[in-house]
Amino acid sequence: MSGAATDIAVVGLSCRFPGVQGPDEFWRLLADGASTVGRFPASRAADARVDLTGHPDAATLTTGSFLDSVDGFDAEFFGVSAAEAAAMDPVQRLGLELAWEAVEDAGIAAPALAGREIDVVVGAAPSGYDQVRKRTGSDQDDHYAALGSSGALIANRISHLFDVRGMSLCADSGQSSSLVSLALTCDRIRSGAVDLALAGGVHLITDPASGTALANLGALSPDGHCFPFDERAGGFVRGEGGAFVLLKRLDLAVADGDHIYAVVRGWGVRSGGSSSRMPDPSPTGQASAVLSALRAADITFDSVDYVEAHGTGTRLGDPAELAGLREVRAEHGRERPLVVGSVKANVGHLEPAAGLAGFVKTVLCLDRGLLVPNPNFRAPNPAVPDFAADFEVLTAPRPWTGEPGRPRRAGVSSIGMGGTNAHLILEQAPEPPAPAPAQAPAVVPWVLSARTDAALRDQAARLRDVLTAHPAQPTAAVGHALATARTTFAHRAAVVAGDRAEALAGLDLLAQGDTSARALRGTAPAARGPVVFVFPGQGGQWLGMGRQLYAESPVFAESVDACAKALEPWLDWSLLDLVTGAGSGPTLDDGDAVVQPALFAMMVSLARLWRSLGVVPDVVMGHSQGEIAAACAAGALSLEDAARVIALRSRALSALAGHGAMSAVAAPVSWVEERLTRWPGRLSVAVVNGPESVVIAGDPAAVDEFTALAGDDGVRARRIKVRYASHSPHVERIRDEVLAAATGITPRETAVEFHSTVTAGPLDTRRLDASYWYDNLRLPVRFGETVDQLMRARGGVYVEVSPHPILQVAMAEAADALPHPPPLVPTLSRHDGSLAKVVESLAALHVCGAPVNWKATFAGAGAPRVPLPTYPFQRRRHWLTATDTADAAGARAEAEQPGSRAAELASPAAVLALVCDETAALLRTKGAALTGADLRARSTETFKALGFDSTLAVELRNRLNAAAGVRLAATVAFSRPTAHELALHLHALLAPQPSDEPEPAAGSDLEDRSDDDLYALIDRGYV
Repeated sequence: MSGAATDIAVVGLSCRFPGVQGPDEFWRLLADGASTVGRFPASRAADARVDLTGHPDAATLTTGSFLDSVDGFDAEFFGVSAAEAAAMDPVQRLGLELAWEAVEDAGIAAPALAGREIDVVVGAAPSGYDQVRKRTGSDQDDHYAALGSSGALIANRISHLFDVRGMSLCADSGQSSSLVSLALTCDRIRSGAVDLALAGGVHLITDPASGTALANLGALSPDGHCFPFDERAGGFVRGEGGAFVLLKRLDLAVADGDHIYAVVRGWGVRSGGSSSRMPDPSPTGQASAVLSALRAADITFDSVDYVEAHGTGTRLGDPAELAGLREVRAEHGRERPLVVGSVKANVGHLEPAAGLAGFVKTVLCLDRGLLVPNPNFRAPNPAVPDFAADFEVLTAPRPWTGEPGRPRRAGVSSIGMGGTNAHLILEQAPEPPAPAPAQAPAVVPWVLSARTDAALRDQAARLRDVLTAHPAQPTAAVGHALATARTTFAHRAAVVAGDRAEALAGLDLLAQGDTSARALRGTAPAARGPVVFVFPGQGGQWLGMGRQLYAESPVFAESVDACAKALEPWLDWSLLDLVTGAGSGPTLDDGDAVVQPALFAMMVSLARLWRSLGVVPDVVMGHSQGEIAAACAAGALSLEDAARVIALRSRALSALAGHGAMSAVAAPVSWVEERLTRWPGRLSVAVVNGPESVVIAGDPAAVDEFTALAGDDGVRARRIKVRYASHSPHVERIRDEVLAAATGITPRETAVEFHSTVTAGPLDTRRLDASYWYDNLRLPVRFGETVDQLMRARGGVYVEVSPHPILQVAMAEAADALPHPPPLVPTLSRHDGSLAKVVESLAALHVCGAPVNWKATFAGAGAPRVPLPTYPFQRRRHWLTATDTADAAGARAEAEQPGSRAAELASPAAVLALVCDETAALLRTKGAALTGADLRARSTETFKALGFDSTLAVELRNRLNAAAGVRLAATVAFSRPTAHELALHLHALLAPQPSDEPEPAAGSDLEDRSDDDLYALIDRGYV
C-alpha cells in the first residue's frame, strides 16, 4: 500500500553528535568521510567521579565518539527549575533540545502543535546518571530523582513541551529502539490515528564503565576504531548524540508546501525468533524485516540503490547482515551490486539511537543527491565470500541522480541484540511545484524573539552568520520564515530594511544590544493590556496624505474607495482626488467641510489596514470629530451612517466661520479656569488634553486677550488655525442642523469598547445617537482624563490612527506619569506616508507585545524555505554534585562541637525552635515575612496552611537533616504536618526519652491523613 495519502514525508530534522550541532554540520562530516571517534573527556570523567585506573578494559571503554560536555542545559527555556534540571538524566535534556530543533527545522511554530493528536516516540536508554546520583549521595535527598531517571519521561517531557496529546512512548528494543520507534509512528500515521509524529533516539554515556558488559561480550573494538564490512572488523566503538525527525502524511505535506527531505514508502519490524542463538544475529530474521518493508512499499529490491546497514563492524554482525541481504536479493532476483554503508564508521554506535542516526544520514543523501564515502574501509570482510559480486562500499562521494520513473531509493536497517530487526524504505521527495511569481514588499521586516535578552542577542548574531553564508536567500523569504515559522517569545526584536545590507546591519546592532529607528527591541509583558486605537481630531492632514499608500496597499485603497462611495451623496467634490492629491478639486485650505470628511476617510481606512495586519482594537477612543471615525472603526456606526454624520455636521460648521476662535494653552486646567472668569460667557474650556495642555474657545477678541494675558504670565498660548469655536456655547447656534445631520442613524452594540471623551469613560455604543453627536461638538473634549484613566487602570498599547501623529505628546504626558508607561505607536507621518512607515509601526507594536499578522505583510511575496538557525539555547551547568552531601556532613561535624546549635537540641523547645527557624527561612524565599518566633506561636498550624507545597516540604527535610545530623523520611512533613509534631518526632530521634506528648502511631503516616492533607503527595506523585 503506497500513495500520497499513505506515504510519510520527512519534514523536519535535527541531530547532535560530537562536533556536530545540526544537519548541515552532519552533512559536511559525512561528505568528507570524517570520523568523530576520540577519548572520553577528562572533565566529564571528573564530573561523573569515574576512575578506571587498573581496569583491564580502560582503554577500550574510554575510546568512542563522545560529546565534549553534557552538563549544560537551558533550564529557563524549558521551564524547569535548577534543582529539577540537575536531577534530570542528560538524555532527557538532549531529547528536549533535539525535539524542539526538529520542529523548528520543519518551519512550524510550536504553539501550532498545542492540543493536537501528535505522537512522540523515542528510542533511548539510561545514560548511567543514576550512578552519579548514588556516588554524590544525591539519591538520598533528591526530590526530583523519580522524574529525572525515568526513561519513559523522555517522550513524556517532549509531549508536555509542545502540549501534544497523541501517543507518548519511550520504546526499548535494544539497539534497534529508535528505528522501531520510527516504524511505529509510521504505522500510526498510515492508519489514520495521527497526521504528524515526532520520532527520535538519544544516547549518552555518563559512565564509560557501563560498557564493561559489552566489552566482556567481545562487541567493542579493541583498537578504538569501527571498520564496518572491512577485513579489520573486530567490534564497534560506542557513540553519543541523537537525532529526531518530524513525520507527516505526504499529501498534507505537499498541500502545505513543506520542504520534504524524503518519503518513507514502507517499513517492517520482525524478530529473529529462535533462528539463532542470542545474541548472535539472525540473517533470516533480518531478511524478514527487509522483505516486509519491500512489500509495504510495493517495490522490488532491484529498485533500491543503497542500504544504510546496521553495520557494527563486529566479527559476526556484518557477515550475518550481508547474508540476510543476500536472502532478499535471491528472492527478488536482484542483479546489480548493492551499495552499503554504516554511519557507525563516522560517529560510533549510538546503540538505542543508532537507527535514527543512520536514518538521518540516508535522508540527507536522498535530499542532496549524493552517496557519501564510508570511512575506514580498505578491503572487504573475508567472511563474506564474493563480496564484490553483490555489494559495494564507497570510499569516495558519488553523485546520486534519479531517473524518470525510477526515483532514488534506499533502505535503512537497525538490529537489536535480542533479535528485533527493523527496516525502512526511503524514496526521494516529489518535485515541488514551481513557485508562483513573487513580488517583494518595499521594506521587509525580520523579526526575532527569545526567552531572554542574552538569547535574543545570540539569535541575531547567529542569523547574521547564517545569512552571510547563504547570500542568495531572498530577504522577503527570510522575513516570511522568521515571522511565520518560529515561536514568538517575550524578548523581541525587529529589523525593518529596504535591502539585504540594511537588514544585516540591523542584525549587527541587535547582536551588540543596540537599537536604531529600524532595528527595534522590546519585551512583551506577561499580561498584555488592551490594544487601543486613538483617532485624533483636526491637525494631522497634509496634501497628498493618502497618495502613496493608496498605490501600495490594496486594503487601504479598497477602504478609501468605499468611503468615497459612502460620502458621495453628501459631497460635491472628489474625495479620492483630495486624499491622493490628484485632480483639481478643493484643497485642505477650503475649510472643515473638506478637511473633516478627508480625515475621516483616512482614519477609517488606516484602521481597516491595521486590522488586515492583525492589529485589532480592544478599545477605541476619539478626539472631537475623531470619535466619529472611532465609532465607525469599532462597528458601532455603519460606514454610511458615519459618512453622513461627518459630512453634514462639518458642513453645518460653516455657519460659525468667522464668529469664533480657539487657542492652545500650556497650563493646568485649574489655572485656565481661574482666569476665564474675566470673560464670563465669552470664553470656555473646549479641550483638556493633559495636565498642562488645554484649549479654550470663544469670541475672537476674548481669545486674543486671553492669549496676551497668558504670555504676560509666562504661559505659552497660541491661536489654532480655525475660524469657529467648537466645544463651546457657540455651537448652540447650529444645534438643529447638527441634530438633523445624525437623525435616523442606527448605532449598534459592538464587542470593541468605546471610551467616550465626552463622558470621560466607557460608553454603551447604542447611545451614539444624534444627541450624542451634538454633545460631541458642543461639550469639552476630556481626552486627557479619558486616556489617563484607561492607562492607569489597564495599561495597554496605544496606536494613533492618523496621517500624522498629533496626540503623541498628550498621551506621553499621561504615560510618563506611570511606573510602566504603555507604548505609543503612530501610523503615518507628514514625512512618510508609505506602507513602509506602517510596517515600521507594525514592528514597533510587535516588539512591545501586541498581536500582529505577519503573513499579511508578506502576502504575494512567496514563501520558499530558507535555512534559519535554531534556537540559541543558553546552557548553564546543571549537574548532581556531592556539595549538598558534603555540606550536610560539615554541618553535622560543626553541630557536634561544644556550644554549637545542635549541641543545644537536648530539649523539645530547642528542637521546636530549630524546626520553626528553618521553616521561616524557607517561607521567606517565597516572599512570606515570617520569623521563627512567629511560627513558634503558630506551631500547631499545618505546613499546608502556612503555604508549603511538596517541594518546600522536602527542602525542609533536607535542611533539618543537615542541621541536626539525622535522616528524616522525604514524607516527614506530611506524616508530621505541623511544626509541633515534627519537632517531637525529631527530638525523639535525637534523644530518645519519655515525652509528655505522645508520638503519632507508626501506621498513621499516610493512612490516617485526610485527602486534604495529602494534597502535595498526590500533586508530586508520592501517592
